[in-house]
Amino acid sequence: MTRFLLTLEYDGSAFCGWQRQTNGLGVQQAVEEAVAGFCGEEVEVAGAGRTDAGVHARGQCAHVDIQKDTDTRTLVNALNAHLRPHPVAIINAEIVPDDFHARFSATRRHYMYRIENRRAPLTLDRGRAWAVGHPLDVDAMNAAASHLLGRHDFTTFRAAGCQANSPIRTLDHLHVMRMGTAISITTNARSFLYSQVRAMAGSLKLVGEGKWTPDDMRRALAACDRAACGPVAPPDGLYLMAVDYAERSTSVT
Repeated sequence: MTRFLLTLEYDGSAFCGWQRQTNGLGVQQAVEEAVAGFCGEEVEVAGAGRTDAGVHARGQCAHVDIQKDTDTRTLVNALNAHLRPHPVAIINAEIVPDDFHARFSATRRHYMYRIENRRAPLTLDRGRAWAVGHPLDVDAMNAAASHLLGRHDFTTFRAAGCQANSPIRTLDHLHVMRMGTAISITTNARSFLYSQVRAMAGSLKLVGEGKWTPDDMRRALAACDRAACGPVAPPDGLYLMAVDYAERSTSVT
């Protein structure tokens, strides 16, 4: 048996999320079925993170154990053939030790949230970015983002269904950048709470619109109360960009 680490990209709008579910097709299920189509083995694919319905990935990672004697190139080509026509692709595979775990061995996760700041409706980016018609002040958003950096109790930005044992997280990076009408919010941490990135993005949007001041973000964080959070940003604009492991990174640029 060989353990493989897979790096995947997918359009989340076609799935009910990463995890296998009874109410729709999850990315996990699609990959597991592709493995079965390739080698006839029933496997469980373990992901580095559980993206929600509508959330996309350019660098999701997952591991899978396969008994069939195969190499990484053959595995990638075979899985991609069996994944058609689903909008998910295996972009890399590598052999890892048996004690490696895609979730628990991860040292950092990178996310990006995309906003299209324009009045015109989205066409090419429909379902792949959040369309915000009111002008956004990126400098104010960055000033607000600075209050979230470091180790904090992120209860305010934690969804009710979060199963994490603790709301304490350390946010290593949170930055807002504009290029024309495109605004990207990039962030990374060892781990995030359920819906934390979308919650932070929604609150940053309030600051950008002038409905909140940067100091309102500090007060919201200190409240440790979900009711203090701004509206949660839609899933369309969220991308899992990469997962880091010791001595390596799966970053996609």
